[in-house]
Amino acid sequence: MGKITGFMEIARQDQSAIPPEQRVKSFSEFTIPLSLESVSTQGARCMDCGIPFCQTGCPVNNIIPDWNDLVYKGQWKSALETLHSTNNFPEFTGRICPAPCEAACVLNINNDAVTIKNIEHTIIDHGWEQGWVTPQVPAQKTGKKVAVVGSGPSGLAAAQQLARVGHDVTVFEKNDRIGGLLRYGIPDFKMEKHLIDRRVTQMQAEGVTFKTNVHVGVTLATDTLMKDFDAVVLTGGSEHPRDLEVPGRELNGVHFAMSFLPQQNKRNAGDSVENNILATGKHVVVIGGGDTGSDCVGTSIRQGALSVTQFELMPRPPEKENKPLVWPNYPMKLRTSSSQEEGCQRDWSVATKAFLGSNGKVEKLLAVRLDWQKNEQGQMVMKEIPGSEFEVKADLVLLAMGYVHPVHEGLLKSLGVGLDGRGNIAASTDNYKTNLDKVFAAGDMRRGQSLVVWAIREGRQAARAVDEYLMGSSVLPR
Repeated sequence: MGKITGFMEIARQDQSAIPPEQRVKSFSEFTIPLSLESVSTQGARCMDCGIPFCQTGCPVNNIIPDWNDLVYKGQWKSALETLHSTNNFPEFTGRICPAPCEAACVLNINNDAVTIKNIEHTIIDHGWEQGWVTPQVPAQKTGKKVAVVGSGPSGLAAAQQLARVGHDVTVFEKNDRIGGLLRYGIPDFKMEKHLIDRRVTQMQAEGVTFKTNVHVGVTLATDTLMKDFDAVVLTGGSEHPRDLEVPGRELNGVHFAMSFLPQQNKRNAGDSVENNILATGKHVVVIGGGDTGSDCVGTSIRQGALSVTQFELMPRPPEKENKPLVWPNYPMKLRTSSSQEEGCQRDWSVATKAFLGSNGKVEKLLAVRLDWQKNEQGQMVMKEIPGSEFEVKADLVLLAMGYVHPVHEGLLKSLGVGLDGRGNIAASTDNYKTNLDKVFAAGDMRRGQSLVVWAIREGRQAARAVDEYLMGSSVLPR
């Protein structure tokens, strides 16, 4: 490494952010980047640790020590090339990935981990500013046609890789804009959408064709797709939400998170929205403590909610992890998102019993506290605490409890693709092939709901599998 003793001499420095009371007035990104000099200094903290567990902690296996060293030495363009060698879209992961690489950092055993995520998105942001990110047009075309169904991170990664080796790639998206859940699931204050648009422009120059407002299996017959293309890659999302079947679920004002979040992204893009769901002037309850729930919190606050309460079924995690026990795995510990910092009442071990209201509108939520204990098999089981029922005001309830599997109606049933026991498309990571000839699957549609970085990994690996299927061999990295 460039500075062998850097980790002993230099303290971790994170980027700052606009204060909560100011940033909630806007849907724009609010982080304040460090200077290039400061980021370069942070790169010096990367240890010469022998076995870089950060690389195995990262789903795309980013070559983190190499680009940390290059950043420390001021070789930013080489750092960008190294970063792009494993990750097509580091500006996405550098903003919204939870950074399992930092949890796996060797320095994290007894010190503050290297600021890997911040260094990553500084490299790519600087690369765009310098004009270093350009289309990689293939030297020759193969004459093979590939359809990619779904334009989220998995589909975009697969499409870009396949186009760069000369295949004619068409990406089909059911929505009006490209990006999948990056576009309509991630709030703009976490990732602004011009980041997607400039990648689309790059990929168009590389030969990728994008077709929006095309719902394969609904508005476009799957038979047509199978007839017109030499290979088909299914990269849709895991979009069937987990519901909450309790009394009052039918009341107006109880909505899935993904009925709420995309509307605000559309408004930010200047689109008109029908059947508006707004938190303005309302007492909002978010059920679910994960990232989607956090996104509902931040969006509700920016819309002017009177109050925001977030319930989590599971117990409150510990403040700090037991590092000797869990390192280098991503630990279960209490985390507070930027949205939760902005003003949110959080509560754990809470189950919803019913939604209460009048005139067809929700007004209150009836909840009960839970006691979690291990059974004889060592599994955690929940039990309601007698007499612990309570009510909270609720003019708007947002269900953010995760997703069970991809939507089966339409595309999947029309194709007749095989499913696994969880309702996802059955395909292994050996070759990403489904039970149908020339049909492949990757991303959330195959593995279930997951992180953007896992989606990119699967899209890249599926692209290699498709290339091998079409050409007999492939130069694409796995």
